[in-house]
Amino acid sequence: MASKGNKIVVPGAREALDKFKMEAAQEVGVNLKEQGYNGDLTAKQAGSIGGRMVKKMIESYESSIKK
Repeated sequence: MASKGNKIVVPGAREALDKFKMEAAQEVGVNLKEQGYNGDLTAKQAGSIGGRMVKKMIESYESSIKK
């Protein structure tokens, strides 16, 4: 998920982010390969996944501050 230049500081974060990405992709109807190259996605598909991830993060944050 992250490029070679990005460093994950928290142990296990890469796996959690990959799982989160797979869940978001499934929710928007995009089939991702769990391992390997996903560069054949269209910009629309990739944007849908990223947009869904952001929406879920915002929803999570908003629910955490309402408690």
